[in-house]
Amino acid sequence: MAGAEPRVMAWLGTVEPPAIAAARAWVAGRAFPAERPLIDLAQAVPSYPPPPDLIEHLAAAVRDPAAHRYTEILGLPSLREAHGAHLSDVYQASIPASHVAITAGCNQAFCVAIQALAQAGDSVLLPTPWYFNHKMWLDALGIEARPLSFRPDTGGVPDLAEAARLINDRTRAIVLVSPNNPTGAIYPPAVLRAFFDLAQSRGIALVLDETYKDFLRGDQPAHDLFTDPTWPGTLIQLYSFSKVFALTGHRVGSLVASPGFLAAVEKLLDCIAICAPNLGQRAALYGLQHLAPWVASNRAELSARAAAFRDGFAAQQRWQLISLGAYFAYVRHPFDAPGLAVAERLAATQNLLALPGSFFGVGQDAYVRLAFANAAAAAVPDVMARLDAAA
Repeated sequence: MAGAEPRVMAWLGTVEPPAIAAARAWVAGRAFPAERPLIDLAQAVPSYPPPPDLIEHLAAAVRDPAAHRYTEILGLPSLREAHGAHLSDVYQASIPASHVAITAGCNQAFCVAIQALAQAGDSVLLPTPWYFNHKMWLDALGIEARPLSFRPDTGGVPDLAEAARLINDRTRAIVLVSPNNPTGAIYPPAVLRAFFDLAQSRGIALVLDETYKDFLRGDQPAHDLFTDPTWPGTLIQLYSFSKVFALTGHRVGSLVASPGFLAAVEKLLDCIAICAPNLGQRAALYGLQHLAPWVASNRAELSARAAAFRDGFAAQQRWQLISLGAYFAYVRHPFDAPGLAVAERLAATQNLLALPGSFFGVGQDAYVRLAFANAAAAAVPDVMARLDAAA
């Protein structure tokens, strides 16, 4: 029939549209006055560019013919080695390059990890509110997302006992994100250890997304899981270089797991993109080797920005701060309306772009996520004033 479209897999009909694209449509084509510019707190992107020396390094790399070829499927050996050494230092453990794969961003790391673990009809435990791309991928594969209840009183840390009850004979993994997206919650080491022990006792994987680990304050490791000699049988760690080195457009992340699991992942990576972008990998390697002081400076700046947002919410009565950390603030809005309507109204009347809680799962209509890392500290009073002015 003329005009007919190719038949689409039925599962894709259940997948929500891309959240960021939906939010950007609310302001598409609009002009914003200089005295009230758009403040975009929707997508988690650094508000600063890469440092000049990294940009110069990339400019020189472009002139190297080898930079335009494939790398090894699991990534540049030098980057795998450097990242393993970095993680070993951070977690006070020994993580060899053989346990590290480089991926085209953390989203790809999640996608191939799940595809290697589960198939249609299986289930995965996913705390609410969840990172929307995680849920989208599970839906696209026909994998059941078994939601763990949101607990605002804990800042969003999930309940271990509930997780234990939800695991059934089709469950293949528990997914945790810490520091969390969207809530910003930082899971205590004891909580991560307890979930690891639960996953290990049930013979399933713990998939731990630590994209925002570089923005944690303090000298102590976020957990001790990598010091457990049995970790390769249970733990799969995901990570992104995008935020820490301001490389979001270069698509470079990592997946850390047992060599046997990486052998399965390698098959998927070869089919999807063959390898992560060569230039992105070179940028990540340069960052690991040279940018620790720059990263520390940004960490301090984002901590100050988080404190400014925390103080801002403490000084007003209408919006309730539920959780804040790393990149995000998760807040309860004061309106008798769904979060989607509130977010659209903020965009229309306050030139403030935020994401509604409903983008992050069931039962989240009372909340809005603010990606505060997108805004400079000087913009915090303006953000708070616009929230206060929202009617």
